[in-house]
Amino acid sequence: MAAMLAQPIMSVAKIRSDLLSWYDAHRRDMPWRAAPGEQADPYRVWLSEIMLQQTTAAHAAPYFTAFVRRWPTIEALGRAEPGEVMAAWAGLGYYARARNLLIAAKIVAERGRFPVSQAELRELPGVGEYTAAAIGAIVHGESANVVDANVQRVVARLYAVEKELPGAGPELKRLAGGMVRAERPGDWAQALMDLGALICLPRAPVCGMCPLANACRARGTGRPERYPRRSARLARPHRHGVAYVLRNSGEVGMVLRPASGMLGGMLGLPTSEWRSAPWTEREALKAAPLPCAWTVAGEVNHVFTHFSLTLAVLAAHAPRLNPSLSWMTPSAARAATPSVFRKALLLAA
Repeated sequence: MAAMLAQPIMSVAKIRSDLLSWYDAHRRDMPWRAAPGEQADPYRVWLSEIMLQQTTAAHAAPYFTAFVRRWPTIEALGRAEPGEVMAAWAGLGYYARARNLLIAAKIVAERGRFPVSQAELRELPGVGEYTAAAIGAIVHGESANVVDANVQRVVARLYAVEKELPGAGPELKRLAGGMVRAERPGDWAQALMDLGALICLPRAPVCGMCPLANACRARGTGRPERYPRRSARLARPHRHGVAYVLRNSGEVGMVLRPASGMLGGMLGLPTSEWRSAPWTEREALKAAPLPCAWTVAGEVNHVFTHFSLTLAVLAAHAPRLNPSLSWMTPSAARAATPSVFRKALLLAA
């Protein structure tokens, strides 16, 4: 039985033909995608793939548009100041991606050309196996096996893979690789992604509109949403911290966070450390960056990928004595900081 289920209901050639025909008619219009028949721009594809790591296409699109308007080429990005790039990235999360983006842009600009193979791409910081495969297929026409979460879901349902994720990852990658051909590798990769994003949805797949419905073993079970199977998730840890809003003449004091660690290199509010135990008022006052008459503005909650956070927010009027503080209007500060600090700024407004 296991051997039978490892085979598709219809031929791979038929699956590819049906999906590529659907893609030609229904492909998503993305700001980073080349028009049909046009050569994909490696800079735009690379930038989009970095942004799409752990970020939805809908959320990434306006950031992408703003980036390429400000830095239309990788050479222009390579000349950018780190603070400018980090501020433009604010709100996309996973801020190490922005640091690596700038480093990679400088490397490419110095070399005078964009990498032309997956092996070369992997040498750039921030480019892993998946990102190199996606760029290789879309830009360079390599027969690369491009497997993201959407592709995993489509393949798990096509083959009704019973093994649970994340352990099923290698099997899903192998099955996806069995459908890769030299013909239209970039379109094939994007067709699978679009199918997962538009039709083969996680909770409510639109099987009646799916071009691969007749090839799908999960649909045959009557419960396609059951796939991909997932092992029970561990509870997300919760942490506590204190954010300090310093005001002076209508401006707020901001700090540049250390380059490494959470939100590294980003502009933010002064904070205590983030720990598992809540902070007492006495501890919060002792950890404050300046001895001021602090008042409690309230608290904000934020969810990161690997933990959730509660920040107690304290506010005070402060002199401009601390050289580590950069004074900005609240609106400018909100525009340049990650969302967790925007929440705190809004609370203390």
